[in-house]
Amino acid sequence: MSIFQYRRRHVFYSATTGRIPLLLLVISFLAACVASQPNNITNICSIFEDRRGWYSAAKSAEDRWGTPIAVNMAFIYQESSFRARAKPERTRILWIIPGSRPSSAYGYAQALVGTWNDYRVSSGNSGASRSDFDDSIDFVAWYNRNSRRISSISAFDARNLYFAYHEGNSGYQRGTHRSKPWLLDAADRVQTNSERFAIQLNSCRRNLEKNWFQRLLS
Repeated sequence: MSIFQYRRRHVFYSATTGRIPLLLLVISFLAACVASQPNNITNICSIFEDRRGWYSAAKSAEDRWGTPIAVNMAFIYQESSFRARAKPERTRILWIIPGSRPSSAYGYAQALVGTWNDYRVSSGNSGASRSDFDDSIDFVAWYNRNSRRISSISAFDARNLYFAYHEGNSGYQRGTHRSKPWLLDAADRVQTNSERFAIQLNSCRRNLEKNWFQRLLS
């Protein structure tokens, strides 16, 4: 191999091994930022300050389906704690060996495959992903809109909306939730969190409505 060939090959390898790992690190970092939880998931103002795009998505879902932001956010808080790739824990065989998962629930909204497919067809959002916050908040608002229409539940009644979300509207109307103490407790938490989120959002919504230039001047 000539000196020229060696140098050209050495430069190529240096550039390749230097840039590609760096590029992969950047991509991995950005992906982690997108999928990671906000810093303070108990405060809706803090959540939207961390994820400015989330407020726009939550507002669009509220406007489109008529379910308040605080209610929809309380659902996601309960279902996944704002984790993009949340899944139900696996069952255990003999308390040790990991078994199957109890359902196909996945993502921010813990939506089942069949229900998610219904949403994609009904909403026209055919490319929706369960690990995408914008799609997930729209899904929750869509489902709650259906529950309000089918089961005549108030848009602010997060507790009963959650029963319908978990049991399906047919199950809710049959009262299947009444025999599940853990679900009754979960629905109470959703109602409490919804009310807390509504109070918090009322204190910061005006600032969230500002565009970047208005925030710069304030």
